[in-house]
Amino acid sequence: MSQDSALIARLQDAIKQAMRGGDKRRLGVLRLLSAAVKQREVDERITLSDDDVIAIVSKQVKQRQESIAQYDAAGRDDLASQERYEIEILQEFLPQPLSDDEINRLIDQAIAESGAESMRDMGKVMGLLKPQMQGRADMARVSARIKSRLQ
Repeated sequence: MSQDSALIARLQDAIKQAMRGGDKRRLGVLRLLSAAVKQREVDERITLSDDDVIAIVSKQVKQRQESIAQYDAAGRDDLASQERYEIEILQEFLPQPLSDDEINRLIDQAIAESGAESMRDMGKVMGLLKPQMQGRADMARVSARIKSRLQ
């Protein structure tokens, strides 16, 4: 695995620390993330950047959030609790989340920059925002905010 990505290096260090500390639960989460990163590098025959790693971590967090909703609905608090724990670990590898004010400001900026006037322009706005917000905001919620402004 290449070390071009600072996040990949941080992940490898975290794995080593968890192994030294005997923290099996944390180690399991970190190894799953490492496997997802390696899988993408192998599948696409590329060296991942920090942005690529952030996209993978974001996807893993989103999957766990969906699982939590299902486990909560089924009354499986034990499984939901494990998923919440895994999200905590994964979030260590994400940039600082954006505040509501920052999200609104970026949306306003993207709408102005793209000249968006209606729902037809939604893709342009999302295209500008996604690279800036990846891993820092829930894109589904961002999308809903954009829709309410463009209607």
